[in-house]
Formats: sequence, C-alpha cells, structure tokens
Amino acid sequence: MTGEDRVAAGWERLNARLVKIGRPDVHDEAFRRTGTLVNAPVSRGSTVLFPDLDTMRRVGAERYEHTPIYGAMGSAVQHDLERAIAVIEEGRDTQIVSSGLAACTTALLTWTSSGGHCLLPDSCYGPTRRFADTMLRRFGVEATYYDPMISEEGLRQLMQPNTQVVFAESPGSHTFEVQDVPMLARVAHDGGARVLLDNTWGFGIFMPFTHGVDVSIQALTKYPGGHSDAILGAITVGSEEDWHMLRDAAIQLGQLAGPDDCWLTLRGLRSMGVRLARQARTAWKVACWLRDRGEVAQVLFPAFSDCPGHEFWERDFSGAGPLFTVVLTSGHDRAAMERMINGLRHFGIGASWGGYESLVLPTTGGVSRSLPNALPDGPAFRLAIGLDEAADLIADLESGFSRL
Repeated sequence: MTGEDRVAAGWERLNARLVKIGRPDVHDEAFRRTGTLVNAPVSRGSTVLFPDLDTMRRVGAERYEHTPIYGAMGSAVQHDLERAIAVIEEGRDTQIVSSGLAACTTALLTWTSSGGHCLLPDSCYGPTRRFADTMLRRFGVEATYYDPMISEEGLRQLMQPNTQVVFAESPGSHTFEVQDVPMLARVAHDGGARVLLDNTWGFGIFMPFTHGVDVSIQALTKYPGGHSDAILGAITVGSEEDWHMLRDAAIQLGQLAGPDDCWLTLRGLRSMGVRLARQARTAWKVACWLRDRGEVAQVLFPAFSDCPGHEFWERDFSGAGPLFTVVLTSGHDRAAMERMINGLRHFGIGASWGGYESLVLPTTGGVSRSLPNALPDGPAFRLAIGLDEAADLIADLESGFSRL
C-alpha cells in the first residue's frame, strides 16, 4: 500500500456505514405500510406534550434513553445524531453538546471534583488549557501538564493519589505528537483515573475504546459537519456508569445543541468518508512536496516517519486527517512567513478545519506551552487541506515561498 493509499484507507472503509446510521430503517415494522423519508425531518420545539400525567412521568424517567422529554434535554434529531456518533466511535452512548470546546469542558467537569488532580498533555488545544488554568483551578482542581511523548515511567511519576483524569489529545494541537494511548490508559487505570481523549483529528480512523479510552471527545464542527456552517461537539463513553454520569452532568449544565445544527451535521456525516479520503490523498501530495522544499525544516504530519509518535499512528490509526503543520527553517522570521501567508489565494486565513475549504493559520506566537523546547525553532503555520486540486495548492504555496 502506498503512503497515499494508507492515509485514505480508513476513510474509504467508513462509507457503507455512514450511509445508514442515524436515520430511519425502512425495514422497521413502523414503516412497512407508510414508507419514510430518506432524511429524518428537523424537529424544533421546547415543549413536549403528553396524553396524560402517567405518560409524562414515565417518559420523564427515560433521560438515559435518548427520548424527547423537553426541548432543553435534546430533540429527536439530536438523538439521531447521538446514535450515529456512538456507532462510529464504537462506544455505548453519546451526548451532543454545543461545541467542541463544550465537549472538552463538560467532560472535565463531569469527571473531576474539588480537591482532585488532572494530567493534560502540553500539546492540548489552547482553549482546553485555558479552561483548566482558570475555571477548573477556581473549582479546586489542580492541572499538571506532561510531555505528550512521555514514557510510561515518567507518567507514573506524575500520577498522584487524587489524580482523577488523564487527558490526551492525539495528535497534539499544532505540533502533532501522536500519543501512546494504550500506555496512557494502562497507567491511568492502575491509578484509578479515567482517560479522556480529544479524538477530533482521529474521529473515524482511531477507535478509542479499543485502545483503553474511557471518554472520547469530538468537535463535530470539523469532519462530520464538513461545510463550516455548524458548531457542535460530542462526548462518547464506553460504559453505562460513565453514560449516567455524563448524561446527568449535561442536563445539569443545560448542554444541548440546536436541531438545525444537528440536522446539518447528520447530512454532512453522509459524505464524510468520501470527502476525507479525497482530502487525505491531497494532503499527502502537498505534504510530500513541502517536505522537499529548502525553505521547510519539517512537516509535522503523523503519516511521516519523522513526526513524533509516528510509530503509534502506524500501529493505531487506519488513516490520516488532512491537517498538518509546516515549520520553516530558522533563517526565516515571522514577518516573512506572514508576508507569504497574506498573498495566498487558494488557502483562506482562518481558524477551524475539516471542511471543504483549504485553510492556513500561523501558529508562531499564538501557541502556549509549559515545557521547555516544546515549540519548533523556526516560524510555523498549519495547513488544512480541503477539496481543492493538489496542483492548485502546490502552485499557491510555491508562489508564497517566492515572497519569503
């Protein structure tokens, strides 16, 4: 299998599953006489009416069953999306929340408590770090940042008697370290802690519960939505105990998502495998071209052998996401990099990724780390590869390099 085929394989295998999940089954008894629409309808509303009080009480007790009870506890289309995400992640249940960040924060609030301690990788998503350093700390939870490439012995030394959560993000935000998740799970579980994984980059190509994860977090804004028009998050769990804790916390926090965003994300999910296979192939071509440029010190792409943790990507992932970082040689400065970026025409300048459009985002000056020497020496920028032609993106970057 070529490198290009390897990065696309997992996405291509998803297609048959994505067509069917989270939608009515035409073979179900309820539709044998009436038929059904291909796509479930959007259901908007706050109040659910019941025929009598006994029914209201019975349905009100079904908060763990993805049953419409009250608008603030989720709509029918939200529950359809939850079932679909749980199938993709091979988990027990999923809770949809308002954003990817809300998925991170809701999960941390669910499984930490005052006097507790959590471990987070130094490479985690910046807003997750901000939440841990502000609100979690205010609530009496201590956070320690660890090297994402830490050894098993090193991680065991950081575990404390009150460690409740070992958080992972693989690959790491902007620096793309792939973590040894099974090792993290082994150490965490030995210490009585849960493993929470931000699996946004690996959604669909990394099976979290197979590798010991307890809670998998996704920003559905990225791959599933796919069109840069909906903001959503998801939290998936593997056990009934964790599902009850999560569902209760989500209700208590008022976490849900609007039915229109859920419907758009369900629609985007149908084409996710096709889109991402194409984007992964293009990303491979662009990244290979960049790796051979004299202006480039390194391309931080998990599918490349020199990316930290590549061996874990090779072992645990069935494909690669179309997102990576480019590090320029130290002879170039930040102003030169920004001059290059400002002139690009096929890459939009903007946050987020996973949609159909190609994006560029400078990371130098905008990324925080606690550990020394955790950031590249040269200026760096992140590329999100969309559905553009590889030749067009390469020509755009080549023009950009001339401005360096």
